[in-house]
Amino acid sequence: MIFDDLDAYVSLPRLAGLRISPDGRRLVVGVSTPDRKGSRYTTALWEIDPEGTRPARRLTRSDKGESVAGFTAGGDLLFTSARPDPAADPADEPVTALWLLPAGGGDARVIASPPGGVHDAVVAGSGTVVFGSSMMPSAGSAPADRELRGKRKDAGVNAVLYEDYPIRHWDHAFGPDRTRLLATDLDGTDLDGTEPRDLTGHVGGAFPAEGGWDLAPDGRTVVAVWTVSEPAASRRAGLVAVDVATGERRTLGGDPEHEFESPRISPDGTQVAVVVHRRSTAQDPGDRWLAVVPLAGGPVRALTRAWDRWPAGIRWTPDATALIVNADHDGRAPLWRVDAATGEVTRLTGDDASYTDFEVAPDGSAVYALRSAIDSPPLPVRVTLDGTITTLTGPAPAPELPGTLTEVTTTAADGTPLRAWLALPHGAGPDAPAPLLLWIHGGPLGSWNGWSWRWCPWLAVAQGYAVLLPDPALSTGYGHEFIRRGWGTWGSAPYTDLMSLTDAAVRRADVDETRTAAMGGSFGGYMANWIAGHTDRFAAIVTHASLWALDQMWGTTDHSYYWVREMTPSAIEANSPHRFADRITTPMLVIHGDKDYRVPIGEGLRLWWDLLSRSKAEDGSSPHKFLFFPDENHWILTPGHAKVWYETAFAFLAHHVHGRPWQRPELLG
Repeated sequence: MIFDDLDAYVSLPRLAGLRISPDGRRLVVGVSTPDRKGSRYTTALWEIDPEGTRPARRLTRSDKGESVAGFTAGGDLLFTSARPDPAADPADEPVTALWLLPAGGGDARVIASPPGGVHDAVVAGSGTVVFGSSMMPSAGSAPADRELRGKRKDAGVNAVLYEDYPIRHWDHAFGPDRTRLLATDLDGTDLDGTEPRDLTGHVGGAFPAEGGWDLAPDGRTVVAVWTVSEPAASRRAGLVAVDVATGERRTLGGDPEHEFESPRISPDGTQVAVVVHRRSTAQDPGDRWLAVVPLAGGPVRALTRAWDRWPAGIRWTPDATALIVNADHDGRAPLWRVDAATGEVTRLTGDDASYTDFEVAPDGSAVYALRSAIDSPPLPVRVTLDGTITTLTGPAPAPELPGTLTEVTTTAADGTPLRAWLALPHGAGPDAPAPLLLWIHGGPLGSWNGWSWRWCPWLAVAQGYAVLLPDPALSTGYGHEFIRRGWGTWGSAPYTDLMSLTDAAVRRADVDETRTAAMGGSFGGYMANWIAGHTDRFAAIVTHASLWALDQMWGTTDHSYYWVREMTPSAIEANSPHRFADRITTPMLVIHGDKDYRVPIGEGLRLWWDLLSRSKAEDGSSPHKFLFFPDENHWILTPGHAKVWYETAFAFLAHHVHGRPWQRPELLG
């Protein structure tokens, strides 16, 4: 069984990034597996038959891996990779370049390789390609940028002088180089040694780190999320259109009360679909809806303001009459069709799954997507407009699971319906009830509604645990009021909802009420810490990348301006878990990565000190432990470290839940 063997588990292929060719005859997906040394994951590109008859075939192979960018009008595949370029000067620093793999066969060739790399490339039917690339502030061209980088390297300088906020994002610090938009062509006008055109010049941190732009079909206009600075070190995401020929920029959306994300230009090049956010305050979690705005400029017209769900992942139908989105919904994330004229919403998929990376067939007959569920890793599927779902032949079949999935429901004290997934090991029943592991999701605006490689409950199920995956207050997919119940008061309704769902789970005959534990990461780690200070019902608690002292966290996280909008100073004080350190009696395993910039390492260090400094044992011993990853960030990403993470967590749970002798994982010495 794969889930009994961590080596086998971390070797399972992981799919992401689905793209369809303009003629609809080819699907390409990224497949990540451990490299030859097993020290990191690399991604290769595989082709999938949209009809589901031909077996999947591998297209690329390199130590550096590849990421699909899209297709040209002629069906050539574009991808990004830091693989060596045979035509490059061996003395040049390797960078992530844009490559083209001909549809008719032959070797891939480099399209663009600026010194700051290539990311989030988009291609128009005209052959124009626009992508993000980092350049030094004073560089007016790629050669000048290369020269400046060389001077810093030769001088041994990596210092950065910051003049705005933020300076870090998730797992990397911003350097002096910042993203610009560059353009090139596929027909050779910008090739043969000619550098791509710089469309924007130095614009500081205007472009988000994750991209966020689209290119009109005629290649003449880019629509992009444009971040602007505000008072008190705040930032706001607007929407701009950039002329590809001149670089002229005009605003499409700039209302200071709203923000914009995920722009998508219609196939006829006349409209832009975008997700609009009403900005949050301490009293209001804000809201999100789908809107359209004319590409030529005009009012932003809301489509789904009355729909009590949050759309994401926009795709137009080929006739531009509708949009396909996904949205969290009751522990699922279905596909939905939104009429572009009326905003009428129709659900397309009715199963218990989550759909991502979706593409509409060029003839509009179907949607291709990666389908995942709590009990199924992402697999390629075709969804026809009547909701029929067909699983395609992908690079690997779904693994056999060590248990089954069901739901737990109950009612909160205020009458709100609550639900959770419950993964049960085979054989659990009245005669052999399984110990319960409460596993709390992060976010806090999130939901347990799809497969997670990082937080995989089936590894714990294979260890014999019943794993409860609850969606408490603040979870998405249950409407605005469900989020508002926990907004700014994380220690109230989210906590009591978790306890209510735990109560419902342990009332089951196949769950052992006398053997329970809790764990969570990020916001889930916050809740684990809060639980530790408010109840002793659990035998052990695992807390990963967790918030501990909110006054400290709010000023050291990577995007403080967002979090300070949610909680007033008094709310920060009232909801900070560190205030209840004296009450903690439950053994805790603290886990943190040193390069975590979303929840900085100071949270883990202070939690560890607050636990140990309260030790009463004469010999200074403590039931608590701290698993530290010097080279990991908010997530634990490398195969070896993922194994160590699970080995340590399961050893800790076995010791305190089952009373087994503590056994240190072998790779930890």
